[in-house]
Amino acid sequence: MDFGPLIKGKSIFITGASSGIGEHFARLCARLGARVAIAARRVDALRDLENELNAGGAANTLAIGLDVADAAAIEPAIRAARQKFGGLDVVVNNAGVAPDGAAIDMPMDRFDQVLDVNLRGAYAVATAAARVWREDKRGGSLINIASILGLRQATGVSPYAISKAGVVQMTKLLALEWTRYGIRVNALAPGYIDTPMTHDYFVSDHGKATLNRIPMRRIGRAEDLDGPFLLLATEASSYMTGAVIPVDGGHVVNSL
Repeated sequence: MDFGPLIKGKSIFITGASSGIGEHFARLCARLGARVAIAARRVDALRDLENELNAGGAANTLAIGLDVADAAAIEPAIRAARQKFGGLDVVVNNAGVAPDGAAIDMPMDRFDQVLDVNLRGAYAVATAAARVWREDKRGGSLINIASILGLRQATGVSPYAISKAGVVQMTKLLALEWTRYGIRVNALAPGYIDTPMTHDYFVSDHGKATLNRIPMRRIGRAEDLDGPFLLLATEASSYMTGAVIPVDGGHVVNSL
């Protein structure tokens, strides 16, 4: 299916857009003619991306400095994007952190940091977007970036996995509550994707062993997420809400 005509002209707000999957989604949407608000803590990287995507003169990309752990800053950021573009069609809840370590030795402040960004921050983004959509009396598509670690278990990543399990349940609960406003809430649950956050792990011996447990026997590429992402971002998924879509090379259905 050609999603280009369906995404062209849409206004999309993406958190965690300064690198990794968020940056990839921003480039994808801009290339297909969408208007994109990119939000993240790393303002310098955002400005560079904004300048690059606006280099053709269309000025369809807006950079917004945002730490999703600061709940009070979220709604003003979303409203700034809405004002710039005359409304919002899609909000992508992508910001996240992923420290590792044994649960028994995990300091509580580190656990709190992960939950503040990955779950509390995602919830704050979701509710702020919903308030704006309700106020505007228009629907929207909220795409939460979960993880297969929210569906299955692994050692050494307990705060991250717990936070992503919360995102999975949050997706279903908010979908149930917000369909009355025309708001669709779905999630992508990526498996292991080659990003700056994961690259070093997958060149290690332990990482190579993990690859052997993926039925497709390879790490995912950011572009492997394009089809499912564009499905959820457009009217092609108009009858979908509360769905959690694994994109993982079959990892989550591998035998135990």
